[in-house]
Amino acid sequence: MSLDHLLSPLKLGDLHLPNRLVMAPLTRQRSLQPGNIPSALNATYYAQRANAGLIISEASQVCPEGQGYTWTPGIHSAEQVTGWQQVTQAVHAAGGRIFLQLWHVGRISHPLLQPNGGDPVAPSAIQAQAECFVEELDGTRHKVATAKPRALELNELPGVVAAYAQGTANAIKAGFDGVEVHAANGYLLDQFLCSNSNQRNDAYGGSAENRARLVLQVVDAVVATTGDSRKVGIRISPMGTFGDVHDANPLETFSYLVEQLNSRNLAYLHVNRPDWLGGTFEGFDELLRKLRDLYQGTLILAGGQTAASGEQAIASGLADLIAYGRPYIANPDLAARFEVRAPLNALDGNTLYGGDAQGYTDYPALG
Repeated sequence: MSLDHLLSPLKLGDLHLPNRLVMAPLTRQRSLQPGNIPSALNATYYAQRANAGLIISEASQVCPEGQGYTWTPGIHSAEQVTGWQQVTQAVHAAGGRIFLQLWHVGRISHPLLQPNGGDPVAPSAIQAQAECFVEELDGTRHKVATAKPRALELNELPGVVAAYAQGTANAIKAGFDGVEVHAANGYLLDQFLCSNSNQRNDAYGGSAENRARLVLQVVDAVVATTGDSRKVGIRISPMGTFGDVHDANPLETFSYLVEQLNSRNLAYLHVNRPDWLGGTFEGFDELLRKLRDLYQGTLILAGGQTAASGEQAIASGLADLIAYGRPYIANPDLAARFEVRAPLNALDGNTLYGGDAQGYTDYPALG
């Protein structure tokens, strides 16, 4: 089939994207230690994939408390900013465009990952039935059950917002073209949005308006920091259950959020299908169509997409851009492969998290 829509250009704010492919944010756990600092290896990895219309970086914690997996990069220290500068310079030199994804994991963490061994934080003191990666004192790394979090106090929430704003300032200093607010996949902002993880009885809990309050405050602070709303995107995962979140009425919750986002004039809304881990969720397609009808800006669709499904989604008006995750891990030249209908490299599932260049920068390109 023709891929005329998927391979067509698009203007995104001040950026001119040569195609509609987005490299999705992908946690790979390959930052330098100590300090969770991006390195030359990361720069090579991202530069190899600069053929994407837009790269969204792996999730990067905005503060030490925001970490839930060992060896993931941050955007809160001077050393991390310097490390990320290597990445953005390499991507730009290769002709690419790159946003940084701003991350706070909330309750998906453990005292081994927290400053001074503290408890993770969350909207409510409800433990997630989930796992995180930790590193023991002897250097061994393994999965453990997440710890029970403590509920954030009302007077702590401005500090959370400020961490996102500072992370944004650091990302712009590091040379990123923009930032994406990670409000998906069961992490802190998604925990506030979803009714089962947010049992607060103050202005940040209860109604959809209250549960969306922190997300919108973060978005507004991030926009104010960039000075240009078109440098800011947001990712959501309606009906997703990763991280043990669930919302009693996703249509109400996410319709309210999307309606509020319309007035922010963001670069894009990034919607993650809930089948990205292999599951299926009845009713999601109907919900997605309603959110597409509500949202007045550019929409990125992610989750299990192929060249054919991406082309169809754009042609039908369901999406404007298509995000590819695992296909971009194994195929650094994915856009070129789609263009000439070349076969795709097989993914090595054993090298997804942690390690070195193997399964990271050694996947072959065409020719």
